[in-house]
Amino acid sequence: MEGFALILLIIAGVIFIVFSTAKLKLHPFLSLLIAAFGIGIIAGLPLAEVVEAVNGGFGGLMGSIGLVIVFGTIIGVILEKSGAALRMAEVVLRIVGEKRPQMAMSLIGAIVSIPVFCDSGYVILSSLKKALAKKAKVAVASMAVALATGLFATHTLVPPTPGPIAAAGNIGAEMYLGTIILVGLLVSIPAVITGYIWAVKVGAKMKVEGEDNKESAYDYDAIIKEFGEMPSAVKSFTPIVVPILLIGFSSVIAFAGWTGTFFEIFEFLGSPVAALLIGVLFAFLLLPKYDEETLSEWIGIGLKEAAPILLITGAGGAFGTVISTTPVADYIQRFGDNAFFTGALFLFIPFFIAAALKSAQGSSTAALVITSTLVAPLLLELGIDGAIPLALVVMAIGSGAMMVSHVNDSYFWVVKEFSGMTVTQAYKAQTMATLLQGIVSFVFTFLLWLIFV
Repeated sequence: MEGFALILLIIAGVIFIVFSTAKLKLHPFLSLLIAAFGIGIIAGLPLAEVVEAVNGGFGGLMGSIGLVIVFGTIIGVILEKSGAALRMAEVVLRIVGEKRPQMAMSLIGAIVSIPVFCDSGYVILSSLKKALAKKAKVAVASMAVALATGLFATHTLVPPTPGPIAAAGNIGAEMYLGTIILVGLLVSIPAVITGYIWAVKVGAKMKVEGEDNKESAYDYDAIIKEFGEMPSAVKSFTPIVVPILLIGFSSVIAFAGWTGTFFEIFEFLGSPVAALLIGVLFAFLLLPKYDEETLSEWIGIGLKEAAPILLITGAGGAFGTVISTTPVADYIQRFGDNAFFTGALFLFIPFFIAAALKSAQGSSTAALVITSTLVAPLLLELGIDGAIPLALVVMAIGSGAMMVSHVNDSYFWVVKEFSGMTVTQAYKAQTMATLLQGIVSFVFTFLLWLIFV
């Protein structure tokens, strides 16, 4: 099979993935693998080649980013269990000031969600959010939106969160992870600001049932004390900051072409796997004790949380490899010769695909994985390569993967339930906020492409 029929087959495969995950509730891992085998067989590839593509795609992606995802998840679990996430929140609040509680919550969310999944981050900080709302005498919904959007911005844009890492691996940009982190942090700024403005302008006008109850159990100082002795601020931030600095410095060394033993050592330390492993070692300093509970059970929780992400990511790699094995690249070449698809206008393709997938099946991570596998052949044919262009492609996909969080998204229900909002309020607060975040992030990404590419 070739030509337009092959394009229709791939579209049908994507529709199957969306339908099976959103309607039939089939796990994305199986949906992606079934679609990969189906496309390969129906497209007429030799059966042995289909199996080879699936195995190669799955194993290849695991070899490049599998350990990075595992180490990042372990760091997140330790930050959560040790109280380091709360300590970071307390530090940010102290710096920003209690007179700007929504800004504090937005920044807290953006920092915590770099290693911690946004769902978990919201649960961890939920009581702190309510207590701070009570102390600062602001609407709970306003604080909820600020926290939720802050978490969501870095969740979809900044590695080592699994989604952006998987997208980078799928498009062959894992060696540019330092650049992607730096660009992701830059693009996440307008996304966080957008969520903050929506929280102040819209969330502040919402009343959550029971928030005026003076007998509320949420007391800021009591919550901090209840957790017990927390790690110091330096120890809390180190597992996040050190890997990012190492990866960033390694990217600078590679870009500048510096040579010598000193730079070779830092290039090694700044490789994503080594940097995140160093982050795990620094995270061990946060452990309140060294016994079976912390050294085995906590690590085990991290491995369990990483497992589904690894499987989905690997299946996405298999899906993408099967597509690239078909003659679709030859057909895509015709689009590559069309000026409309070149330059910054190309970014609209991954943005709209990711937005459609996110809105249809709910998972931002799945949207990032699937979209990146679909656009990877386009990048090759259009000659899009290099650190900045590929980083901006990841940002375009991440921007689309924000749009929109609604009833088929587990994060929507976490925000709704832990804030006490009604479904209608959550649509107005969370869904609309994520829509605006995605649009603003994409516009900013588009401008960066025009300036730097």
